[in-house]
Amino acid sequence: MTSRLTPEQIQLLKDEVSTELAGYLVDDYHYTPQEAIDVLYTSETFERLQDNATGLYYQSPGYVYSFLQNELKIARVR
Repeated sequence: MTSRLTPEQIQLLKDEVSTELAGYLVDDYHYTPQEAIDVLYTSETFERLQDNATGLYYQSPGYVYSFLQNELKIARVR
């Protein structure tokens, strides 16, 4: 994916999405902020978000959150 954004701008987008995702985890799963960050940072979704090639940082936080929710559902079933 070709981008006209600087690396700093891309990182800012990733940080903003990550902040929103952590907030969703606090609201929906009643995690503490630290727990939410731990869950997020150890998820496959976060790993994909950090990979510029996926372009997830361009997507809405709600869209990215759907991947995280699915990941959490699968993890709980196992």
